[in-house]
Amino acid sequence: MTTSTDATAVDTYVLDANIFIEAKQRYYAFDVCPGFWDALVWQHGQGRVVSIDRVKTELTQLADDLKSWATVAMPGECFFDTDTEAVLEAYREAIAWVMAQTQFSDPAKAGFADTGNADAWVIAFAKAIGATVVTHEKANPNVHRRVPIPNVCEGLNVPYVDTFQMLRALATTFSWSQP
Repeated sequence: MTTSTDATAVDTYVLDANIFIEAKQRYYAFDVCPGFWDALVWQHGQGRVVSIDRVKTELTQLADDLKSWATVAMPGECFFDTDTEAVLEAYREAIAWVMAQTQFSDPAKAGFADTGNADAWVIAFAKAIGATVVTHEKANPNVHRRVPIPNVCEGLNVPYVDTFQMLRALATTFSWSQP
């Protein structure tokens, strides 16, 4: 089993489930931009792109190409175990921060704290290894009905970016070739 210390690096990005799901459904569909998926595998091999076990669980509950990619193409060690003391400590910190915020409704807090929700775990893992969260969510100081990942990242001083910022930072580009 891989430990969280294996993922530590200056420029390590921890991908939220929505990065994979939105890419597949929209701008980086497997048949339109296979290079995106190849790049994730390659960047993982360089130790720069990882995710967590709970995100893999979300991806493998789907009955589609994403499930196949997550279980066949992406090496299993990309999805790190969140059952470590450092991650659990950071998870407790994230939950405590959310519970202390008056901005969020009680149902929003409960949803975020649900252990089946990968969001808090992604943040906790990134905090534990000193990495950057990658998410499509945006910070929103006025939201009440849900807890955006960037709000918690800001509260815990965990850096976050979106897919395109990550790709630029990793100097990843895609080119077209004539059919």
